[in-house]
Amino acid sequence: MANVLKVTNPATGELIQEVRINSEEEINQALKNGHEAFNKWRKVNAHERSRLLQKWSGIVQDHKEEIAKIMTLENGKPLAESRGEVDYATSYIDWYAEEAKRTYGRTIPANTESKRIIISRQPVGLVAAITPWNFPAAMMTRKAAPALAAGCTFIVKPAVETPLTTMRLVELAYEAGIPKDVLQYVNARGSVIGDIFTKSEYVRKISFTGSTPIGKQLIKNSADTVKHVTMELGGHAPLIVAEDADLDFAVQQTILTKYRNAGQTCVCANRIIVHENIVDSFSEKLAEAVKKLKVGNGLEPDTQVGPIINEKGYEKVAAQIQDAIDKGAEVLAGNQFNVNKEQGYFFVYPTVLKNVSTDADIMQEETFGPVAPIVSFKTLEEAVEIANSTPYGLAAYFFTNDYRTGTYFHDHLDFGIIGWNDGGPSGAHVPFGGMKESGLGREGSIEGIEPYLETKYLSIGNL
Repeated sequence: MANVLKVTNPATGELIQEVRINSEEEINQALKNGHEAFNKWRKVNAHERSRLLQKWSGIVQDHKEEIAKIMTLENGKPLAESRGEVDYATSYIDWYAEEAKRTYGRTIPANTESKRIIISRQPVGLVAAITPWNFPAAMMTRKAAPALAAGCTFIVKPAVETPLTTMRLVELAYEAGIPKDVLQYVNARGSVIGDIFTKSEYVRKISFTGSTPIGKQLIKNSADTVKHVTMELGGHAPLIVAEDADLDFAVQQTILTKYRNAGQTCVCANRIIVHENIVDSFSEKLAEAVKKLKVGNGLEPDTQVGPIINEKGYEKVAAQIQDAIDKGAEVLAGNQFNVNKEQGYFFVYPTVLKNVSTDADIMQEETFGPVAPIVSFKTLEEAVEIANSTPYGLAAYFFTNDYRTGTYFHDHLDFGIIGWNDGGPSGAHVPFGGMKESGLGREGSIEGIEPYLETKYLSIGNL
């Protein structure tokens, strides 16, 4: 196996940079260094940790354009989205800079006059994280910031497709004064790093964002050493449009959630479920709007939809479209491609499919591409049944102006994140995570620092 990663631009196939793969010995040494640094970092007071995180955030913002360009080059997303992701990434650092000072303990009234009971919180130890390619900045800071705020040390393995963004963020953290052994990155293949992280005696927690099958394997492998785990896994989000919905607004919000990052997000709407009385109108409006989206290189200022990350991703999306068509779907927009396998770029034009069979692959498997399959429903119960019919429970969306319909959907949809007339519910201040096979734990908000803390209680007797 080659000892370098070839990082390429998915919009052109051009080589951006070669990145050296760390050896197993180097990775294990980094883990040892992180473990040893933990004993010093945990003693740094919370206000100082907060100050260092705030400084890191400021330096990242000072380099916003540089980081955004790196991200677009290696990821392909439009530059405007990359700039937005830098802001999203620093919002997590800012949030947890504040939460560092709020890892409160408490006292509990004792059941006898001779005792006093004190509850304290302490960091779990060295945290090892594996992050995805689709949000290379935000998914890193969403894990690193609460870990460092809690007093943990942190090591991250970025995706092989997009290591450069993470590497630059870590370099800027060092400029802010965060010690090098407290925050580290390593570059390796996922199949290699998973075994090293889960078997290591130094790692006390694994944080992973990625596919459900890999997450399940990491959970199994972490069991032998009883590591803490946070898993943000696959999604297959439904988007329900009720009969009374504002169609123009629903279309605008559907585009926001479906075609961002070329549909390559874990929370994007993958199944569009529309009431039968408005499905024709909604489908027509969506298709017309989608046809106007500009596809191209993310560095071009008017680009709205970039490329698929690689050939494997393209082949899955293309196969899902063809399978849906074979099972009776009607193409209202898209089903066009700009592909050059030799040069290494893969564009799928935003696609809208109507009358999709519920047994089509695209209705059962996560898509990760700019394709909106539309099905219709008659009753609210039927809409919920379709929405809940997969093993996934990460995000769901619905559009209605009737509080009774909205309350029913909220109560019956089995998803950790729900947007009611909102196609963009994510933020550093809210708990992000899924139900069922979409994960364990939450990231963001006050819940996001909890997985990095242990609870200890002290019972003082003979007072």
